[in-house]
Order: sequence, then structure tokens, then C-alpha cells
Amino acid sequence: MKKYAEISKFTSSEITKELAEVRLKLREFRVGMAGSRVKNVKEGRVLRKTIARLLTARKGAN
Repeated sequence: MKKYAEISKFTSSEITKELAEVRLKLREFRVGMAGSRVKNVKEGRVLRKTIARLLTARKGAN
């Protein structure tokens, strides 16, 4: 989980790239939950918070 202070130093292109990666991880997490393959159930919450932080940083970077 990245803190907002770390994320706010990214350029807008880095934020977009990171956002795509985290969304892909969240999608894989949800598929894993449906198949009962996930051991760490808190990972979904962490990924959603990271996405929110990235979106907030992207909004401020414009």
C-alpha cells in the first residue's frame, strides 16, 4: 500500500500506469475470491484504497 505522499510525487503518466496495474490486481483478486483461492481477504480493501489515492493524486495533478 502506497501512501499519498509517495503517490503525489508521481507524474500523471506514472499515475495512469500504476492505476491500470492496481485495477488489474483488484480484478484478479475478485476472481480469486470467487474461486476460493485467496488467503489474504484484506487485500481487496487495500487495493481499493490505493485506487482511491491514485485517483485523488491524478485529480490534483491536472
